[in-house]
Amino acid sequence: MADTRYIFVTGGVTSSLGKGIISASIGKLLKSRGYSVTIQKFDPYINVDPGTLNPYEHGECYVTEDGHETDLDLGHYERFINEHTHKANSVTTGRIYLNVINKERHGDYLGRTVQIIPHITDEIKRNVLLLGQQYDYDFVITEIGGVAGDIESLPFLESVRQLKWELGERCLCVHLTYVPFLAAAKELKTKPTQHSVKKLQELGIQPDVLILRTEHDIPADVRHKVSLFCNVLPEAVIQSKDVPSIYEVPLRMQAQGLDSIILKKVGLDPNATVADLDKWKNFLDKLYTATEEVKIGLVGKYVELQDAYKSISESLVQAATYNHRKLKLVYIHSEKLDDANAQEKLSPLDGIIIAPGFGQRGIEGKFAAIKYAREHDIPTFGICLGMQCMVIEFARDVLGHANANSTEMDEQTDYNVIDLMESQKAITNKGGTMRLGAYKCVLEKDSLPAKAYGTNTVYERHRHRYEFNNKFRKEFEDAGMRMAGINPDSDLVEIITLPDKKWFVGTQFHPEYSSTVENPHPLFLSFVSAAVNK
Repeated sequence: MADTRYIFVTGGVTSSLGKGIISASIGKLLKSRGYSVTIQKFDPYINVDPGTLNPYEHGECYVTEDGHETDLDLGHYERFINEHTHKANSVTTGRIYLNVINKERHGDYLGRTVQIIPHITDEIKRNVLLLGQQYDYDFVITEIGGVAGDIESLPFLESVRQLKWELGERCLCVHLTYVPFLAAAKELKTKPTQHSVKKLQELGIQPDVLILRTEHDIPADVRHKVSLFCNVLPEAVIQSKDVPSIYEVPLRMQAQGLDSIILKKVGLDPNATVADLDKWKNFLDKLYTATEEVKIGLVGKYVELQDAYKSISESLVQAATYNHRKLKLVYIHSEKLDDANAQEKLSPLDGIIIAPGFGQRGIEGKFAAIKYAREHDIPTFGICLGMQCMVIEFARDVLGHANANSTEMDEQTDYNVIDLMESQKAITNKGGTMRLGAYKCVLEKDSLPAKAYGTNTVYERHRHRYEFNNKFRKEFEDAGMRMAGINPDSDLVEIITLPDKKWFVGTQFHPEYSSTVENPHPLFLSFVSAAVNK
């Protein structure tokens, strides 16, 4: 709408400085003052969405409620501002160009030559303004991926330049840079920041706020120097020093007056509202005062890059904190796990997560982990492929079907306990076979999941294509496996449990996507509680 304010977060010097956390922190501070806020991410890669990217390339693929595959930063946004994101919150260069090319093919440009300016930049601006116009937010925060100076980011930064000109006071740029400390000289160096700001200025963008990422405190005189050379007011030069938890960042930013500076710069009275961060501070107090550990093992095949399981690890941090425990998360490579070393690797654990994923690699190690956990009654949580592995292991070692498998791994198996639905088998486009986004799940009354949720109906997010094969359902139930959650529209199994175990639950969906700091997911809370009390 006419009074929506737009904040752009750009980065300089180097990648991985934490633009996503800064964007989420700004959103948290503004929301704590009563403003409605959403955050979107512009990624400069050519992929239409991150759904086809290897987790080693880009970390986990996060999924919104409306079924859009997105960058992992959207998970940070949701965990901080406690609001759902949508397809419009994640935009890539690939999607921008695809939209423009489709319009050109459709004849929308009436034969005109299609160019970066104005057609690509207009499409970028349309996507920026869409959230404010469609949902009437007070603030739309847009994180620009990449680093100022990257060729891939230039159309996005040109669009920011145009919007700053068009929107005037309602538009603001926050630039995050790095201030290195040279140990030999025992000095902080601001020259990289100066060059990064100069690069933005060459593109026609003057940052309104500078946030300086650092491992050391930046003295006032150094910040004043940055202010002088970068044309930014001294009070708008903020340091972002390393902290023990990302959840402390909003409080550090607030302590330096970042929210007040932003409000003043976009023409709002910073004294008209007061931030309410009591729940956030209460969480941090629990996080920092916990002394006893809970030791959780995560069994997966992408453990070399821990961002591949970012939402799971953050959900466990939240659940451990609310259970008054400090999380000790042990990453276990499923390719290096088997029946012979399972006891050595798994017996010290209080609980085990069987991670999601796609494909054959590392699958046998997951079966070994599940068998050991089931036989030794260690609280175990299987997510997506993790649930499917629980089903396969049960079919092999309890039902006696030695070659039971998923047709994803073995198309010829006689016991296809995990399979595509008949309606999926005719689809040749693999993307079309995916079940994405939130689906309804009806919980079995008095089951462990129903008790954890405190309700009998939930909606959870999916990202998979293979399902439990209902042809085998009675055989599993007769042997003691309980189908504790069902999608009422398709009769597909959403949750399995073994009621004779302390805590043995598999979910076809991804509960980690909907766990936030202020609303931790009930299944994670229940799982960690069982691990604490095992």
